[in-house]
Amino acid sequence: MPQVFSPARVAALTERERADYIAQRPRSAALAAGSGHLLSGVPMHWMRDWGTPFPLYIDHAQGAQCVDVDGHVYTDFCLGDTGAMFGHSPAPVAAAIAERAARGYSCMLPGADANWVGAHLAERFGLPVWQIATTATDANRFVLRWARGLSGRPVVVVFDGCYHGTVDDTLVRQDADGRTVARSGLVGQVADLGQYTRVVPFNDLAALHAALAPGDVACVLTEPALTNIGMVLPDEGFLAGVRQLTRQHGALLVIDETHTISTGYAGYSGQIGLEPDMLVLGKPIAGGLPAAVYGMSAEVAARAEALLASKPDGHSGMGTTLSANLFTLAAMRANLEQVMTRDAYALTTPRAARLADALRALFARHRLPWCVTQIGARCEFQFCPTPPRTGAEAEAAMDHALERLIHLSLLNQGVLITPFHNMMLVCPDTPETAITALVDGVEAVLEALRG
Repeated sequence: MPQVFSPARVAALTERERADYIAQRPRSAALAAGSGHLLSGVPMHWMRDWGTPFPLYIDHAQGAQCVDVDGHVYTDFCLGDTGAMFGHSPAPVAAAIAERAARGYSCMLPGADANWVGAHLAERFGLPVWQIATTATDANRFVLRWARGLSGRPVVVVFDGCYHGTVDDTLVRQDADGRTVARSGLVGQVADLGQYTRVVPFNDLAALHAALAPGDVACVLTEPALTNIGMVLPDEGFLAGVRQLTRQHGALLVIDETHTISTGYAGYSGQIGLEPDMLVLGKPIAGGLPAAVYGMSAEVAARAEALLASKPDGHSGMGTTLSANLFTLAAMRANLEQVMTRDAYALTTPRAARLADALRALFARHRLPWCVTQIGARCEFQFCPTPPRTGAEAEAAMDHALERLIHLSLLNQGVLITPFHNMMLVCPDTPETAITALVDGVEAVLEALRG
């Protein structure tokens, strides 16, 4: 992308922000110094990807705020990268957890909450049959296995720049020659991922048609909009075209709503009446606890029941010992019934729209060729004049050095946004003053860059 600001100026301001970060957080620094028994000094190595001199250690979080071990209060627009999309520690979920805690966590058998959850998911998303998993990665892995098992076909199709957790089949990109290759940075992958996965550009129905034409595709797995490479919205009619092509070629359509559940009560696909064959949802489904769900149409469910009846008992390759435990199902029911409600979306979507509009006005005042995209409670700004249409375009618009400066400066001002790109979420507890503080914080960075 063309440089808007001097790289030297970006680097100098970043060093200043790094010094401020270090000076303000002695307790986090001490904890980081004592973390030698953790790989990369953190419980999950990607926690070092925030771009801070050392990890920010959190003491507690509530609603739209989190507090670090040094006592600094942050307005949180990251919200656990969607895991806490409706706020940290929502009271109904906390109460359900406390009530369940003394009555058993996991028996590898169902409790009554499971029936309520299944019926609610069917009503909300329009798919009649559901299963519970521990993470969206697990759920995506399981639906790919179902799709291949039910169809007898080996290939899955995903879109370039997609995000479906850490499922091997989806950790692919399209190279300059149009080939499916392993994603850059992937560790320990020895299989040829291009053998059973085809990747095509988002918003390209002709490329999808060509990928489906051989007749060996079990399913197309997609987010309704790309969300983890910078947001990429579908063109008008694109998703309807995907639905038509999958039916035409006998492939299942699997929709991953894990991020796009920000759109509304029934997700992006529910809002546009997409009618997927299977649907995956993780992250916020149990109020921030590890949990995910996947649903299937009546036709897919009937085929799945027939397949289960035809095979001997034993490992199907789906499910884990702690999946669908009593503790998580209690939290999930409370969250779906009392937190993840239509009223919550009625609060968050307008607030995100105000944030998006305020950022657009800010960039216009500073004459910056940057765009802002919003999906319900989620919005993102990207360093390009118009919203990208493909994952490759979104990636080309990234400026990692500038992103790191903006994120670190906001952190020092008490504002937290998602570290891996410029994504922000609002929750029902996000006040208008926090939106103003975020926009003012971005403007302070821009003014410092103008210098």
